[in-house]
Amino acid sequence: MKQVARQARAEERPAGFVPTMGALHEGHLSLVRAALAECRPVIVSIFVNPTQFGPQEDFQKYPRTLEADRKRLEEAGVDYLFAPEIAEMYPQGFRTWVNVEGLSDRLEGRVRPGHFRGVTTVVLKLLSIVQPQKAFFGRKDAQQARLIQQMARDLHLDSEIIVCPIVREPDGLAMSSRNAYLNPDERCAATVLYHALDGARRSMERGERDALRLVAAMREVMRAEPLAQPDYVELVDAETLEPVTRLRGTCLALLAARIGTVRLIDNLLIEERDGTFLATI
Repeated sequence: MKQVARQARAEERPAGFVPTMGALHEGHLSLVRAALAECRPVIVSIFVNPTQFGPQEDFQKYPRTLEADRKRLEEAGVDYLFAPEIAEMYPQGFRTWVNVEGLSDRLEGRVRPGHFRGVTTVVLKLLSIVQPQKAFFGRKDAQQARLIQQMARDLHLDSEIIVCPIVREPDGLAMSSRNAYLNPDERCAATVLYHALDGARRSMERGERDALRLVAAMREVMRAEPLAQPDYVELVDAETLEPVTRLRGTCLALLAARIGTVRLIDNLLIEERDGTFLATI
């Protein structure tokens, strides 16, 4: 992989990179298409990263569908699939970690201690190996994308971090590899995350600017679904991830909930432009 990366750079070909954990769905493929539109070669990695899973999380049962994924990537026109082994990424004696202070310990980081240390470490390693001009991430993992942008800025990485829109099922559920764990009743209940965010979007379009009222309304929607156990419902500044009391600048409404045993996240992007607020779900 490093040799491929060096050759692409020597030939001044802009490499595009999409890091994944496999079990690919349309959300991943939308990132692939975005990369193909701007870059060549396009490299996709598949690596189920053990260091971002907690002791009681689903590392062992996380879906692994390498051959099906390889076929989908080949059909999509991807140039290289990079699928390293754990021993390659974390050799014996590994002891170097990356942590983005102040952004890693809230929201997902509060619920999943150590999660983002594993994420930022493996992403830095992948960017170092692949050396892409552009790396493509999905906005569904909005906090993760923000941390990676900060890491790239702080460490003067050459790779441009590009965050692409959320891809949703027809009923609004954000696409996720973990959706496959849901039984039919849970799958129906899982749309409560989308409905809570969409309700906030509609309230905002009617003129609501009080973040606390928007959060309260989202929590009410979540409480109405008996199968949903919310972890957090927050409206934060998109740069600092600090809670806001009133909409201003660019904000994120962020949700996380367990539906049965499956933990799902979702978000709504709110941007102020010329005094008008626009929401992207």
